[in-house]
Amino acid sequence: MSANQHTPRVLIFDSGVGSLSIGAAIHDLLPEIDLLYVMDHGGFPYGEWPEALLTEHICATVCRVLATHKVDLLVMACNSASTAVLPALRSQIAIPVVGVVPAIKPAAALSQSGVIGLLATPGTVSRPYTAQLIQDFAAHCQIIAVGSPELAPAVENFIWHEHALDAVLSRVKTAFSQHADFAAMDTIILACTHFPLVQPQLSVLLPNINWVDSGQAIARRVAFLMGELGLAETPGKPARQSAIILGEEPASANLAQYLQARNIKISAD
Repeated sequence: MSANQHTPRVLIFDSGVGSLSIGAAIHDLLPEIDLLYVMDHGGFPYGEWPEALLTEHICATVCRVLATHKVDLLVMACNSASTAVLPALRSQIAIPVVGVVPAIKPAAALSQSGVIGLLATPGTVSRPYTAQLIQDFAAHCQIIAVGSPELAPAVENFIWHEHALDAVLSRVKTAFSQHADFAAMDTIILACTHFPLVQPQLSVLLPNINWVDSGQAIARRVAFLMGELGLAETPGKPARQSAIILGEEPASANLAQYLQARNIKISAD
């Protein structure tokens, strides 16, 4: 590697473990770039923050992290945050920022029945940005929106402490099944980055469904921007994956084991 080259590094930022689903997709496509996960566990869940306070908090937190960690690109791995804070964040930092938004366009293209589930946090379901995506790309579809206030916290607790998920997942199924068009629903959008982490469990309760999330699209966008920046992977170099946990609670043994199984090392802030 010449003196004017360095290994590309991407920061994947979220309020918790949702960053892991996005990071996995990026790592699959770009296995030789470094990934830095920042889990703002102390700020979780972002979906319950007022928009102005969330914007202020995330901008301040990201700027603090960037002051001590050199990265080439930032992925805001949270639908709730991306639909609220991207303009302000981009105005304050010099590196490219990739946001995550509900995968409504690919879901509409994939669905055969035109009946699509949207599983998200209440904040994402209610955002005007989400309504505009539906209008732009799925106006011809029937959208069954379920804004679960408890699923993201349940997934966080499942990964941190191995708390049971069954009751929460059952209530998600009930929320979908109460809709008149439930029987025709063939596709569900996982519009929170936490949710792909429990897709296997959801698939048991809701079989024969096409599951759509933003991970692969975000990975392709990162690859494109790396090319635009003139940054290339270092062939044959093992990627470094590390995670910073923000907040007063130290990483649990279960979380540490989960990260270790994915070759992600916990680092000090």
